[in-house]
Amino acid sequence: MTATPDLTEQHRYPPKVPLVTEVWGVFRSLIAARRNLLEIIPEIATRQPIVSGKTGTVRWHMVMDPDSLRRMLKDRVDDYPKSDVTKNLLRPAIGDSLFIAEGAHWRWQRRAAAPVFSHRNIASLVPIMSAAADATCARLAACPGRADMYQEMVSATFDVISNVTFSGSDAMDSNAVHKAIDAYIAQIGRVSLMDVVGIPTWVPRPSRMFRPNTLKDMKAVADRAIRQREAAGPKSVPDLLDLLLAGEDPETKKRMNTDELRDNLLTFIVAGHETTALTLSWALYLCAFDEPVQDKLRAEAQSVLQGRTATAEDCPRLPYTEQVIKETLRLYPPAAIVSRTAQAHDTLSGREIRPGDTVMMPFYALHRNHALWPDPDRFDPERFAKGAKYDRFSYLPFGDGPRVCIGASFAMTEATVILSTLISKFRFKRVPGKDPKPVMLLTLRPDGGVHLKVEPV
Repeated sequence: MTATPDLTEQHRYPPKVPLVTEVWGVFRSLIAARRNLLEIIPEIATRQPIVSGKTGTVRWHMVMDPDSLRRMLKDRVDDYPKSDVTKNLLRPAIGDSLFIAEGAHWRWQRRAAAPVFSHRNIASLVPIMSAAADATCARLAACPGRADMYQEMVSATFDVISNVTFSGSDAMDSNAVHKAIDAYIAQIGRVSLMDVVGIPTWVPRPSRMFRPNTLKDMKAVADRAIRQREAAGPKSVPDLLDLLLAGEDPETKKRMNTDELRDNLLTFIVAGHETTALTLSWALYLCAFDEPVQDKLRAEAQSVLQGRTATAEDCPRLPYTEQVIKETLRLYPPAAIVSRTAQAHDTLSGREIRPGDTVMMPFYALHRNHALWPDPDRFDPERFAKGAKYDRFSYLPFGDGPRVCIGASFAMTEATVILSTLISKFRFKRVPGKDPKPVMLLTLRPDGGVHLKVEPV
């Protein structure tokens, strides 16, 4: 008599990153980090509150303890600024914008930009999200059978961010900007040995000394669009550029100059399309992976939308869609690991922190920590059902504290509109042998794309 085999882990769980189970030296760590940054995370980080070590001259700590994360992100945020490596990677593209700036320079920009992402302003931009969902549905209907949904979601979210940023601007070549962003990320996204062993960040990294010319062109495009809008005046329905041009720090009355406007616009373009595209791509894959979840999601979407494209008014009536998105962000957070450089002596989870230590927040490991999440590698949207309880600092896809992602509500709204519309009209199925592999450079991407069978419902 032959026993029925158990389901293999491959069939029970969606793809995950193979984490480190032994001590690695500098060069093996470097090779892994250049291939996939998440592969340097020790597997024990999914079971412990903190893991510490030393690589070269760099003392480092990985923190997965919610209380310690609350301390870093909220209570003592100024003692844990973004690492110099992160700043030096991104500054050539986005200057001292909100994402990079620290202290007073960050605070006044945040106060000036916060009203841009108010509920009312986001709601006024939802028709652009709905139009992008419609365009995606039209492309899928015209070529049924199979599609790379990662590329489809990149196209959809870039249409959204370019239209909400520079609506109707002849100066904006969205394809050129998109290519410039991809070229820049491809060049800078891989870890250097000099980063690993702790060589000061002011020493140039050879692999990053030659920036693509497209980056300079991208900044010129943004500057030209800003000048044109200043001359022409705002649109009848203000877009992101109009709102930033009108933005003012309520405390100092300071407004952004052209460089600050450009750098923040480029920040929103880079972050605003890449992260949402990734979330939607992984969500569609997970729906194909777990067909009962997809069926439940479709039932909700069809009941609410009745064949329509989703609008701002529909979003509050799509709670299961929000659950699926949140669970996707738990398993595949776009910013899956971020680092800080400690500025003062501190203690986190009983571990001594010294000035200059690198303190990493591996959200990928936090979100899969066995002490915080039951069966953490399993896809289960019910974790985020109404009334579900979890520590706020155990789930940080958008960060938290004063530096929580300013565009979080925009991103959740966009993902809800696009996902619910697509699921209401199409059925997505896995392609055998084509499951995506989670790989992180600057963001957690599905290596090889998200190839799915696509069938009209």
